Amino acid sequence: MTKYNANNERIKRQYFAFLKEAKRQNESSVDAVAKAISRFEAYNKHRDFKAFHYEQAVAFKHHLAKQLNQQTGKPISKATMHSTLGQLKAFFQWLAMQTGYKSRINYSDAEYFNLSEKEVRIATAKRPKPVPTLEQIKHVIQLMPNQTDIEQRNRALIAFTLLTGARDSAIASMKLKHIDIAGRNVFQDARDVKTKFSKTFTTFFFPVGDEIEQIVHDWVRHLKEHLLWGNDDPLFPKTRVAVSKDHVFKAAGLEKAHWSNASPIRAIFREAFEAAGLPYFNPHSIRDTLVKLGLQICPTPEALKAWSQNLGHEEVLTTLYSYGYVQESRQGEIIQQLSSPRNPPAPNADEFAMAVVRALTNQKIANLSLSS
Repeated sequence: MTKYNANNERIKRQYFAFLKEAKRQNESSVDAVAKAISRFEAYNKHRDFKAFHYEQAVAFKHHLAKQLNQQTGKPISKATMHSTLGQLKAFFQWLAMQTGYKSRINYSDAEYFNLSEKEVRIATAKRPKPVPTLEQIKHVIQLMPNQTDIEQRNRALIAFTLLTGARDSAIASMKLKHIDIAGRNVFQDARDVKTKFSKTFTTFFFPVGDEIEQIVHDWVRHLKEHLLWGNDDPLFPKTRVAVSKDHVFKAAGLEKAHWSNASPIRAIFREAFEAAGLPYFNPHSIRDTLVKLGLQICPTPEALKAWSQNLGHEEVLTTLYSYGYVQESRQGEIIQQLSSPRNPPAPNADEFAMAVVRALTNQKIANLSLSS
């Protein structure tokens, strides 16, 4: 059976270049698109894309609905179907405008990749996700050993994630020069740091406790004063692996090199939370914890805006929409409190409410302008 189609491979390369250079998508996004197209090709027996017909889209959609998740053994989720089919729809719409394909593919045939409205609602519904409490994270950090260089790094890594809310990919690429202990901030410079959408911004330490900040402070001092590392060396270096006398590979301290990806960071989180007897929470979930903390302690719209910017969000609405979900238990508490006699409104409450209304209105106007 044919494993590839030369014509398909050539046009796919053009499309991937289009996504990366014109649409400015990152490597992981392009990889997801490549996986979706490859999945369709395998089902379609690598037939030339020029032979695409809407019936192929319908048949593949039904085929996809019957597939099982390899990890769980259950049918793949509607969200996975929605993203996969959406990526294929975008590809064939682009293809229908390319030379050599215009006369062969109907642009409207790509619409047959759409799921039903009911399935789209299921796929895009926001659902509560597990988020660690501030107390749980501190408990994990407190229980972590800190005798060896590797142990100190691991403990400081989780403390730093809580202190800054930085993404794991950014943390893996940070250098010592990016952290300013005296100024109590981290400069996430997109020239060196792998930030989302290559944004450059400054994150000031979140108020999560002096003990957390001290752990990070001690780690930076250890790197500079005891290991004599310089500003261009990694803030969280990879583990050096050596061959023991028994000819077995084992950890042998730290290496002056960055991790190639964030997988080791997630492994450190998993091991630390499991050692503390808690379920695994990935590094990104710490950002949810920080958002919930900010919603509790920020007294004014200006404070919430600063908190949002500290996470790298240009708009407060991004923070609220993406991370501002209220857990059901807290939702119940709030509703119960509203049924009790209310105290006089807190200072700036009206100002806060009006600021949210203005933000929502501006967002709606912006969306209408873009769609018109």
